[in-house]
Amino acid sequence: MSGAEIKAAARKAAMARRAEAFAARGAADAGHLSEVLAGYRGVPLSGYMPIRSEIDPLPAMEEAAAHGPVGLPVIEAKGRPLSFARWEPGMALTEGPFGARVPERIEPMVPEILIVPLLAFSRAGGRLGYGGGFYDRTLEALRAMRATLAIGFAFAAQEDGEVPLSPTDQPLDMVVTEREVIEVAR
Repeated sequence: MSGAEIKAAARKAAMARRAEAFAARGAADAGHLSEVLAGYRGVPLSGYMPIRSEIDPLPAMEEAAAHGPVGLPVIEAKGRPLSFARWEPGMALTEGPFGARVPERIEPMVPEILIVPLLAFSRAGGRLGYGGGFYDRTLEALRAMRATLAIGFAFAAQEDGEVPLSPTDQPLDMVVTEREVIEVAR
């Protein structure tokens, strides 16, 4: 199997595991994420609006927004890094590319912490995304400017010890699930 075929098979299996975890989700799934973000009060961060069966970071984002700037990723074009628009709880949103909601009025911001959605993760900081490379390009660009913390947010069931990686894949610094916080050793 080629690298692309291996990643495609891994994505399919990861989506199935995530869907099962999503069906069993609970109200406190973002509790550990809130605890982690409390240690970074006021630091600009980006979350995401959950789509499909992604774990919901909104409770933690709402808490963080009371202490500092919070943004949402904006897809500008295929093959380009993400940009970020300032977000506040309750603000008007519109549908962006791939079904992710974005603020109606774009106020640019640059995060130092990214809460990153994913299909599968490893305890070594590997991340399997949807295959567009948006977060990899974005993290590479942000990390070239300054230290940027990438926090994978996922259901514990999304853990996979054998996440297929490519040389361009950017590692996560930490993974937070509904059950635990996983610090990635570097």
